[in-house]
Formats: sequence, structure tokens, C-alpha cells
Amino acid sequence: MIYDAIIIGGGAAGLFCAFQAGKRGKRVLLIEHNADVGRKIIISGGGRCNFTNRHTRPENFISQNPHFCKSALSRYSPQDFINLVRKHEIPYFEKKLGQLFCRETSRQIVDMLLAECRAAKVRIQTSCSVTSVDGPAEGSEAKARFHVVTDKGTFASKNVVVACGGLSFAKIGATDLGYRIARQFGLKIVGTRPSLVAMVAKGASWKHLAGVSIDANISTKDSTFRENILFTHRGLSGPAVLQASNYWKKGNEISLDLMPDSNVAELLEAGRTDRQNVANYLSKFLPQRFTQHFAETIGINKPVAQLKKTDIAKIAELLNDWKVDFSATEGYDRAEVTLGGVSTAELSSQTMESKKQPGLYFIGEVIDVTGWLGGYNFQWAWASGFATGNAI
Repeated sequence: MIYDAIIIGGGAAGLFCAFQAGKRGKRVLLIEHNADVGRKIIISGGGRCNFTNRHTRPENFISQNPHFCKSALSRYSPQDFINLVRKHEIPYFEKKLGQLFCRETSRQIVDMLLAECRAAKVRIQTSCSVTSVDGPAEGSEAKARFHVVTDKGTFASKNVVVACGGLSFAKIGATDLGYRIARQFGLKIVGTRPSLVAMVAKGASWKHLAGVSIDANISTKDSTFRENILFTHRGLSGPAVLQASNYWKKGNEISLDLMPDSNVAELLEAGRTDRQNVANYLSKFLPQRFTQHFAETIGINKPVAQLKKTDIAKIAELLNDWKVDFSATEGYDRAEVTLGGVSTAELSSQTMESKKQPGLYFIGEVIDVTGWLGGYNFQWAWASGFATGNAI
């Protein structure tokens, strides 16, 4: 059989694209090298899958071409996916900031996608590893543009959709296959790195603060986020830090405002009659484990009433504008996504098809489009999969 489309990768984008094409009567084969599809979906969102964000906008994505994602996102919205979830009667809830999660288990999203694939007569081949993708011979007019060589045989197809993700979570099977296929056909790759990932502090260790969480503003050169930060044995994590990791560049400090609703200098001036020491006074606003460490580290733990103006200025600067330097991220094994990927300059924003090789498409995380934390990357998977599934 010559398939209309072979989709490489059984993750969010691949499964979604498969049934969109299948519903249009296309003969679709989806190849997944793991024993099961949707592994990243299953572990996402603490097992509840943050499947979209109501407030998705192009501004929530990072790419060398920030306009590339607009077309796909406008044609398949968060509400469209919510309607699909409702159709399958999956209970969900909004956690915060437009983030939607399954009320029960992320497995329900995988089951939903599989049910749609079955209804669309998609063939799914699991435990099948792609070794190469052979394109058409020069000047060939054969019906099968591509031959996908696997350890289960060779499959012929008019179109190939690369949906095998980035390098994040190697423990569940992430590889560089998508980038290798892109390079094989002459497509450029924007440099990749781990993102939505915890950060390793440079020249500092906060092991005794591991587990302490603080609501903070975190600012890079290009962005500011208000979320929790979490101290780890090696540095910082938590939603705010993961968001900032999308924008972090080695050598650039990040600013943290640990009391974003307060002017610390004014707060301390107002407490000049207080006989509590600094650590205890600040523990009304911050976790006590942190305030004790903070006061001891800066060597100012006298009663607030005895603070000099220079003491107040120093404390205020460190709490409202704490500069932190990071040496590295925690790497791909801890990263939720891969920043960078197949250059959007190589692809049609309408269909995700390669401009250099007709019939070759790239969708989802393998492209240089990376969303913020909070369901945006799943929405990109659905939107890009929808665009290609309705084009092939």
C-alpha cells in the first residue's frame, strides 16, 4: 500500500494530525518507536495533563519568527480543543491563569486521541523504529514520494509528517531523529537547548533551603513572570524559574523580587519601633526558613528598631531586586520542552510543509516554536497538527 501520509511520532501533534487527515479519507500510518503512544502526554501536568490554555496568544511563544505561529493558532483555538474534550465527556478544571487540566488522569487525553484515530481508520504501528527516510529520486514522478525504512519493514507514502518532538525527556524515548531528517533534506536548524527547566546557581548552594517556595516576580532581559520559585539542592525551580528559562542566556543575571507586593524599604521604615529581629519580622511576609538564612547570610539580624538606613537599603535591594547568576540548566532530562528546532523560515506557516521538499511536513515541538509553561505547548501541538492534517 502507498499511504497518503506517514506520520513519524505518536505524541500529541502526531496523533492529532493523524486523525485530522484520516477524517478526510486519507490513508494514514502513524509510526511510534515506543511500545505505547502518548507517553509525554501521560506524564505531563503531574499526571493530569495541562492540555491547553484559554488565553493562548502568539505572544506566548518564542521563535526566531514570532509571527509564524499566528496562522495555525488562529485556525485551531483552545475552545476547539475544549469542545473535543467535552465531546468525549472528560472532566476538566481550570487551575489558574487559563490553565486547563484533566480532573482525573492524563490517560483520558491519550484515550480520546486514540478513539479519534480509530474512528478515522488510522493505522498505528508501535515499537517501530525509523532508520531512514528516503526521498524521491531526482526528477521522479512516482506516486510514492517517500520510503520510510524501519525495523519492521519499509513503508511507502506520498507525504511524510515529522512529529517526533525534541530532545526533552530522553528517558521516555526522545531522540534527534526529527532534526536528522530535516538536515537530510537541507533544512536549517535553529540551535536547540533545554527549556522550561530548573536552573543551576553559579557559585552558590542552597541545600538547606531545598523545598522552600516563594511567590515572586522574576525578570530576564526580555520578560517578567509572577509565579512561585522553588529552592532546590542545586539552584532554583518552580513555575517562575521554568518560564524564565525560555529567555535565559548564559552570563545574564536574572532579577528576583521576593516581595513583589511590598516596598521593603518602606516596610522596614514603618517597623522602626519593632523589637523583633530582622528574621522574625520578615517571617510575617516570607517563609521563616528563608528569612533566617537570609538574615544570617547578610549579617544583619539585629532588631528592626536598630537598623541603620544603610541596613534597610541593603535588605530592600536584596529582597526587591535579588540578582542571581546561573551556570547552567538541569538539562534535557529535566526539561519539559526543547527550545529551537527546525527553522520556521523553511516551512509554510499555513501547512507546515517544507519549502524545499514537497510532501515533507514538520509539526509540534520539533519546530522552532516554543510555548510558555501552562498548556501553550500542547495548544501548539493541536494547532500545528490540525494545519497539516487538513493539508496533506
